[in-house]
Amino acid sequence: MLRFTTVRRTVVSLTQPIIDRRRILQAGAALSLTALAPAAFSAAALGAAPEKARFDAALAAFADEVIKLTPEQATTLGIDKGEYAGLKSKLSDLSPQADSAWAAQVGSIRTRLKAIDRAGLPFADRIRYDAALYAAEAGIEGTRFKYGGGAEAGFFGGASPYVISQQNGALTSVPEFLDSQHQVKGAADAEAYLARVSALARQLDQESARIQADAALGICPPDFIAANALGQLKGFRATPADQQRLVSSLATRAAAAGAAGDWSGRCVKILEGEVYPALDRQIAAFAQATAHAPHTAGVQRLPDGDAFYHWALRLGTTTDHSAAEIHKLGLEQNRAIQARMDTLLKAQGLTQGTVGERVVGLNKDPRFLYPDTDAGRADLIAYLNGCLAKIRPILPQVSHLGLKAEVQVKRVPPDIQDGAALGYMNFASLDGSRPAIYYVNLKSTALWPKYQLPTLTAHEGVPGHTWQGAYLAEHHAEIPLITSLIGFNAFVEGWALYAEQLMDEHGLYADDPFGEIGYLQAQQFRACRLVADTGLHALGWSREETVRFLVEQTGKGADAMTSETDRYCASPGQACGYKMGHNEILRLREKAKAALGSKFDLADFDDAVVKTGGVPLTVLATAIDGYITREKRG
Repeated sequence: MLRFTTVRRTVVSLTQPIIDRRRILQAGAALSLTALAPAAFSAAALGAAPEKARFDAALAAFADEVIKLTPEQATTLGIDKGEYAGLKSKLSDLSPQADSAWAAQVGSIRTRLKAIDRAGLPFADRIRYDAALYAAEAGIEGTRFKYGGGAEAGFFGGASPYVISQQNGALTSVPEFLDSQHQVKGAADAEAYLARVSALARQLDQESARIQADAALGICPPDFIAANALGQLKGFRATPADQQRLVSSLATRAAAAGAAGDWSGRCVKILEGEVYPALDRQIAAFAQATAHAPHTAGVQRLPDGDAFYHWALRLGTTTDHSAAEIHKLGLEQNRAIQARMDTLLKAQGLTQGTVGERVVGLNKDPRFLYPDTDAGRADLIAYLNGCLAKIRPILPQVSHLGLKAEVQVKRVPPDIQDGAALGYMNFASLDGSRPAIYYVNLKSTALWPKYQLPTLTAHEGVPGHTWQGAYLAEHHAEIPLITSLIGFNAFVEGWALYAEQLMDEHGLYADDPFGEIGYLQAQQFRACRLVADTGLHALGWSREETVRFLVEQTGKGADAMTSETDRYCASPGQACGYKMGHNEILRLREKAKAALGSKFDLADFDDAVVKTGGVPLTVLATAIDGYITREKRG
């Protein structure tokens, strides 16, 4: 899973350079356009320049506007310096006025794109055009709903109907963001950090106002999500300020940078005087809003809930497949993968019970379990690093890009592990100041039996998310900034699932039959997600029914599958992107093989996918058609 900080960051890129980043920023500044006044940008203002020049300038303006609406992204991308230095001390506005700004933004993007003649662009720019237009129109569609993030959620490729959940909210995202992404290299950076801690209080109050407004419309999370989220809020509040990671992270890094000052004391003062009072208000507002929360898991109970899920499913998959079609596909693919697992399990002498029951046995087998201790967690992380080392020699067989793809492996911070995904990663910054970070949730080491870890590493590390993100970072001078600001879930997660398959196809499990079973279980799990997500939100499945289905079919533990089910409740449609994206990449690979015959080169195909950087699946099909045409011509 790719985790996005505050907004869901993915990217769109191309196989050919278009304009370097300095020229993009200069163009954006020269046009002096802001998201709050998009009408100032018109076809007339662009003059009679050739279409490509007009398009380049438009992309530069889009990036400038979006960055100013989402200052965290300047830090995530490593560009919170120069003209964007002022953004380093800010957090996003979460007010209704910000919603209006986002609605204006996506509408303006669409209007400006429509003023450009797509047919007059080079093929590579047409792919960019299609991706940007898709994102803008998804955002526009989201403005019809009074909850779920609206235009912003549509633009970034994922929606949550709830302001606060076990995995959403300022208190969940900001402390980790400040710890892992906000660089502290001197006193100015430390001051900016403190300003953001203060801004956290403002965000908490803005969220509290949304909680109350949503409650008046009958919108609140189900009781089990509410209980978990409320426990997280109260747990943070119960921690003395001087023991918070927000404080220790700043103090430790400021000291290492030689920045003199009472950073710890000042941060504690802001927490106690601003953040904690705002958190008290949020706890009260959330407790009141969820006091009578229903147990119904799906979004169909919400106002216009069926339409909301249809939109969320489109965001998650970038397809127009119905929930019924996706549900049926998931069941079919689950059966097919289970048949393969059955053969492998029998070869290992595991013949009794269903596939799921036999996998449950594996999950309890001491051979595959690390001690649930700090030492056990350290050994598990060391094994993950060993998996990365084992995969790297295979990479030249699946890609000609030669990326460094540096990545750090860390455990999910304990203060957010209760609501966090079981594994996720953050892309590297574009400026090279921060590598990708591959997180594994070690609330209990039983969540990750050893035989499942090689495939997790292929997904989160290389050649999965880390590899895809490394292309964007290591080739950032060739890629427009806006390409790092648009999110397409099905591409990102589909590529990572495809990366798992590449490692199986290239012998990673040749001497590891249980590792191969772990790989197939991961694939089967994603097929089951198609069933579970649509079951919850379109077919009226309960939380308990969904957990039971996942445990019985996948053999994964009840605790892990409860966490997963709650994730689907909080982010409807997102879980369907994995297998739908994987299926489409495989379909396009077979199409390319058939069309190119002896000219087909796997690494070239893989690189053609990665070089799109992240596009809707419909646009990916167009990009691969172009790749096939180029290869035929030689």
